[in-house]
Amino acid sequence: MSKKNLWRKLTKFYSSEAGVVDIDGIPVPKPSWKTFSYSDLRAATDHFSPENMLGKGGNAEVYKGHLTDGQIVAVKKLIKNEKEEEDRANDFLLELGIIAHINHPNAAHLIGFSVDGGLHLVLQFAPHGSLASVLFGSDECLDWKTRYKVATGIAEGLKYLHHDCPRRIIHRDITASNILLTEDYEAHISDFGLAKWLPENWHQHVVHPIEGTFGYLAPEYFMHGIVDEKTDVFAFGVLLLEILTGRRAVDLSRQSLMIWGKPLLESNKVKELVDPRLEDDYDQTQVKRAMLTASMCINHLANLRPSMTRVVELLKNEDGAVESQQKSCGGKAVIVDGCDLQDYSRSSYLNDLNRHMQLVLE
Repeated sequence: MSKKNLWRKLTKFYSSEAGVVDIDGIPVPKPSWKTFSYSDLRAATDHFSPENMLGKGGNAEVYKGHLTDGQIVAVKKLIKNEKEEEDRANDFLLELGIIAHINHPNAAHLIGFSVDGGLHLVLQFAPHGSLASVLFGSDECLDWKTRYKVATGIAEGLKYLHHDCPRRIIHRDITASNILLTEDYEAHISDFGLAKWLPENWHQHVVHPIEGTFGYLAPEYFMHGIVDEKTDVFAFGVLLLEILTGRRAVDLSRQSLMIWGKPLLESNKVKELVDPRLEDDYDQTQVKRAMLTASMCINHLANLRPSMTRVVELLKNEDGAVESQQKSCGGKAVIVDGCDLQDYSRSSYLNDLNRHMQLVLE
């Protein structure tokens, strides 16, 4: 796609004189994004200096930048890969279109963009970086109160994307690296590069190729390409396990956190599961709520996972949600497979997961 055609498509965000614009049939508030030149962003990032690089993924690099007005930003630079230029441009437009629908305190805020000298997004800077850098890349241990605040914020953000947004949005890449933390540790869901939106009358969507981060992928997604809200619910369950344990979804020895943690969730072994760096300095009630929620979210059967509305209720224990859940499952403190009625067993799923892991890591 030429720069001229790309600009033509972008003008629909700005052509309306009204306070709203029509994006794929849905009226949304007209974005107040700024447009930047490549020279603006090059100056802001000191020529995209490696010293300013905040992170790098398969599709983008992120740099810290200082705008001329003194504002500190994060500049996401889409990098060339095996995708054709037109495909990259379409992905860029799709991400912008999805972000245009989003207005929530637990979602990353877009300041502007540039299509000059490449494709760039300019985002609000997160002083504490990603949840991954804080959990796994810091000598300091993140305290439990902050961890629970972050977990609840992520859940609130996903609830909004799934149920309260003008259109249902499935993120597809909920990971610790894609959760940014503000100055006061508010969680911001970021990187909507893989996100999909689904019409109201679609229960699910089948996509190809399978994209995302191994260790967070729901079984129906990595085996069949099926995407719906429960794809994100599963990933949130893995992320909640990371917050509880301080362990990565897949560690350096290639061990799956979910495979390691499920037996501990089932047997309600709090001390064995919780990050030892916390040294028992945590709220037992909140930890048990998080364990219950995680166990439900990582159920290998998608239809038995809770909605994100239910997840928020459980984490906040709204209207006695935790006690009600435990009673409905025979009084067990943590329920994973007590209600499974389908032929696809947990052992079959774990076998498939191990086989998939071997294929990915070969």
